[in-house]
Amino acid sequence: MSLDYAALFEQGLDYNAFLTKYGNPAQQDRWAAVHREVRLDPAQRELLAGFTREMKVLVSAGAWCGDCINQCPVFDHFAGANENIRVRFFDRDDHSEFAAAISTCGAHRVPSVLFLSEDNFVCGRYGDRTLATYRHMAATQLGPSCPTGIGAVNVDLLTAVTAEWLAEFERIQLMLRLSGRLREKHGD
Repeated sequence: MSLDYAALFEQGLDYNAFLTKYGNPAQQDRWAAVHREVRLDPAQRELLAGFTREMKVLVSAGAWCGDCINQCPVFDHFAGANENIRVRFFDRDDHSEFAAAISTCGAHRVPSVLFLSEDNFVCGRYGDRTLATYRHMAATQLGPSCPTGIGAVNVDLLTAVTAEWLAEFERIQLMLRLSGRLREKHGD
């Protein structure tokens, strides 16, 4: 399936607009609670500040989705740390063609992220959960353990998730920075 990524990117919403349009007050409160807990340490801020190539980040998400609530605020912090990180959110159900194009494990899982170059070439995709999240889920859902349900933000898990997402953003940035095509274009 081929999508016009340039046109699609322009249809996307920034973090706040996405939540305003798609989130009910309870969902917005849950997203805000996680957003308040995201912490970028000085080394992470320095790393993000060094991103010189524009990267477009398209996120298929759902305001209702617990995984989105626990991960998407991280993307907003990354975008806030460097204007070259341009994140746009798409409701999974309203943008079902995009969700289908980046489906994972046979489903429209969220959040799913598609990374594009400044000129709309696909550089990578990631999601729906990080390794830390899957490890946490396995520890609480497989075997004799059981999940505790909705509760306070798991700050330790959020810290691990933030680091894993940052590693993926850095990988894509380095891909863009070292691209022969883009180095020729930018003369660097």
